[in-house]
Amino acid sequence: EYMADVGWLGPDVWLAHAVWLNEAEVEQLAATGTGVAHCPSSNMRLGSGIAPITAMLSHGVHVGLGVDGSASNDSSHMLAEVRQAMLLQRVAKGAAALSARQALEMGTRLGAQALGRADIGALEPGRAADLIGLRLDRLAYAGALSDPVAAAVFCQPQNVDLAVINGRVRVREGEVLGLDLPALVARHNAISARLLGE
Repeated sequence: EYMADVGWLGPDVWLAHAVWLNEAEVEQLAATGTGVAHCPSSNMRLGSGIAPITAMLSHGVHVGLGVDGSASNDSSHMLAEVRQAMLLQRVAKGAAALSARQALEMGTRLGAQALGRADIGALEPGRAADLIGLRLDRLAYAGALSDPVAAAVFCQPQNVDLAVINGRVRVREGEVLGLDLPALVARHNAISARLLGE
């Protein structure tokens, strides 16, 4: 109610986490077009609770996924968030609560809608060509290929084989292009050690 009173709800707003919403608040988010960034790994790590995602989706709330930040989600792995979002709703509401495709939509189309971005979120003419590719001929996917989308969510790949960002190939055959990854990791570790006073 307070957020509505101060004008902080609407299609140009998205709320992070939204864990402790009641039915009336979910309805208010839907009515105002307010988006939500669901951060399941962060919520689990911090013990914040389980967001009522299935209720939000059934009311038409645009729910996207977020990785939150390294203080509460060390991996910042979007495919892991897709999987965690699905599994967490299943823990709360049962095995049929959220499908792999619904969870993946939260990481793509619904996430774009939550941000008010019509230029991303789907592979369509006029949108940014952002996509990933996964090789499904690996041991991790053995026996799971009857539904490749579900395999990508349930089998939780650690790395992608291809990443195209705005039409530019940035990862090819699992290698990040144009980046000295060992130097970047070393720099990151040095900065982290300084922050921790080591």
